[in-house]
Amino acid sequence: MPKKLRKAVLPVAGLGTRFLPATKALAKEMLPVVDKPLIQYAVEEARAAGIEQFCFVTGRGKTALVEHFDIAYELEATLRERNRVEALAQLDAIRIAPGSLLTVRQQVPLGLGHAIWCARAFIGDDPFAILLPDDLILSETPCMTQLAEAYARTGGNVVAVVDVPREHTNRYGILKTGADDGRLVEVRGVVEKPAPADAPSTLSVIGRYILMPEVIGHLAKMERGAGNEIQLTDAMAKLIGHQPFHGLRYEGKRFDCGDKAGYLEAQIAFALKRPDLADAVRAFLKHYR
Repeated sequence: MPKKLRKAVLPVAGLGTRFLPATKALAKEMLPVVDKPLIQYAVEEARAAGIEQFCFVTGRGKTALVEHFDIAYELEATLRERNRVEALAQLDAIRIAPGSLLTVRQQVPLGLGHAIWCARAFIGDDPFAILLPDDLILSETPCMTQLAEAYARTGGNVVAVVDVPREHTNRYGILKTGADDGRLVEVRGVVEKPAPADAPSTLSVIGRYILMPEVIGHLAKMERGAGNEIQLTDAMAKLIGHQPFHGLRYEGKRFDCGDKAGYLEAQIAFALKRPDLADAVRAFLKHYR
């Protein structure tokens, strides 16, 4: 019986330069999709999978991320005075329980692997999830719930994967695959951003992971990889053959909200899923064909 998944690490130290000037004074993870910031979607997805403890790996200027999940005393007092019951319920649902959210600083941008290593004390000896808020996934069953179910069956590392065009393999971590049942695929290797001609497949890792704590020992060696950064992919590769490792073709559609076009598409897709907005959105879209 695998150890229960209770912890999630959310790397949120990035500068968001692709969204300047909006992100000059606003953390990119606070950018809203419809009426919720990206960070809230990620936390809600983790909670749906039974995760109870959160670690934000932050940088300078990211305090709003923590405050978003705290009590806003003045705002809530005003809402109570005005009998805004529904709004109060929304704020109450956002709140993370005392002692269940901590932050660590990644003072130097040395890559995703380094960000995860910064959370080593939080991770300890437990399995843990990683959610990259830039990857927003619209699905019937939350993506992390799908991964958690696969972890419960396999008892090892599980990453969310999707097929990408071969000409785009140099943008992602790409799997070398083994046994494949059409949804769950055995991972025999993983390569960070291979050239299309060198890619072992077109199956790409996206920003959802469940990893065993042994990955931290490999990250601690501070070995540089692609882009002269400490790559999580390189440390994950060293677990293969020593622990179960699988990729899951998740149900759902991923939106790259670190990209302006992907972010704008997410706005439309999520709005169309809202009963209170769908008709109005469809109506105004007719004017922009």
